[in-house]
Amino acid sequence: MKFLAEINVMPQKEILDPQGKAVLIGLQNLGINQVDGVRIGKHITLTVEAASEAEANEVVTNACKKLLANLIMEEFEFTLVAQ
Repeated sequence: MKFLAEINVMPQKEILDPQGKAVLIGLQNLGINQVDGVRIGKHITLTVEAASEAEANEVVTNACKKLLANLIMEEFEFTLVAQ
């Protein structure tokens, strides 16, 4: 079976986000003052071939832990959809 994994990797809430701060300042400079608390992360999609959803879940979790997310500074979450 094929599964589509939609992965979001974000800085941990305790970690400063200089990219988010730069975007917030840019928005304020444009007169968009209704926005607060910008955080910048990564969105990754993977197509995974696996025998079951549990196996696909394990593959994506391993990919995130070993390569896609820096677990010291980032956290990840994902959804799986059968194709």
